[in-house]
Amino acid sequence: MLPLHGITVVALEQAVAAPYATRQLADLGARVIKVERPGRGDFARDYDRNVKGMSAYFVWVNRGKESAVLDLKDPTDRGLLEAILARADVFVQNLAPGACERLGLGSAALRARHEHLITCDISGYGEGGPYRDKKAYDLLVQCEAGLVSITGSPEEPARPGISIADIAGAMYAYTGILTALYERERTGVGSALSVSLLDALGEWMGHPYFAQEYGGTPVVRSGARHPSISPYGPYRCGDGARVFLSVQSDREWVALCERVLRRPELTRDPRFATNPLRRAHDDELTAELENRFSAHTADGLTALLDAAGIANARLRTVGEFSAHPQLAARDRWQEFDSPVGPLRGLLPPVEVRGRHAPLRPVPALGEHTEAVRAEFGPA
Repeated sequence: MLPLHGITVVALEQAVAAPYATRQLADLGARVIKVERPGRGDFARDYDRNVKGMSAYFVWVNRGKESAVLDLKDPTDRGLLEAILARADVFVQNLAPGACERLGLGSAALRARHEHLITCDISGYGEGGPYRDKKAYDLLVQCEAGLVSITGSPEEPARPGISIADIAGAMYAYTGILTALYERERTGVGSALSVSLLDALGEWMGHPYFAQEYGGTPVVRSGARHPSISPYGPYRCGDGARVFLSVQSDREWVALCERVLRRPELTRDPRFATNPLRRAHDDELTAELENRFSAHTADGLTALLDAAGIANARLRTVGEFSAHPQLAARDRWQEFDSPVGPLRGLLPPVEVRGRHAPLRPVPALGEHTEAVRAEFGPA
């Protein structure tokens, strides 16, 4: 039995942030009832058709849930939702600002009716302030948080390759809900939580903020190189491939010079004596490294780096990640069901020893509506 077995979550959710948070709860054994609008349901179902005709976004964040289609303006369906909420443990929503309040489903109203209920509101910019009603999508929040300004090459900013603002908000919602469940276990009383994507991503922007606020110089885009540590990034080998490596301390710098580069005199070079100096002379250091690495293939270099205790990696494509030998050796991929047949996905990152975490199916739109009606409707 998984840790959240017996916990019921009701989700008025769409897109990525709230669905990803509730999928984490589902992976731990919670029952997640996803309430979808009549017609097309969660609009993330239509983002693409990449997974055998289903949306890759939807498959990713909605595994393990029940889908119930309810018209919340219909008195019967609204009564059904109230019956579900009376027996639920958690209510999560990320509808447009003010939408739940207009439906009478705001946190204050729900907590007044259900003292035990934990409510979690996920928004783009928070409950007050001039941006309260501003539409907020992942890339736009990344821009407002300053992330895009420090991502990319020196010539051009870039969007990170994943929906990082949505993921940040989802994970803070998830951990907040777990904390509230723990508190309720002791007090018997629920909580009202709120998470802003801007606040969540702002927390992850802590290092560049402190570096610029107190360092006195703007953070610059550095492509695939680290903005404040050197050597840290991609280096070309003799076979044309690139190996990424990271030196985190002066001890590792000495090991790199002596055991990999075979140039111990570099440890005494005043340009490279400390990390700040190495970073200031990163172009010169890169030339030194790539000159020595030109004698090695990528495979040969990674073997040398491993033997010297220097952290390194190969730049893999998404397809190569899918076939990663480490994941295969640990049997981390598992099939799960969906409306379009079996799919393959990764097991949840948190392993509970002695407990199996099966990947439960992705729901078809409205697949569980009648079962939910039968369970929670009038006798």
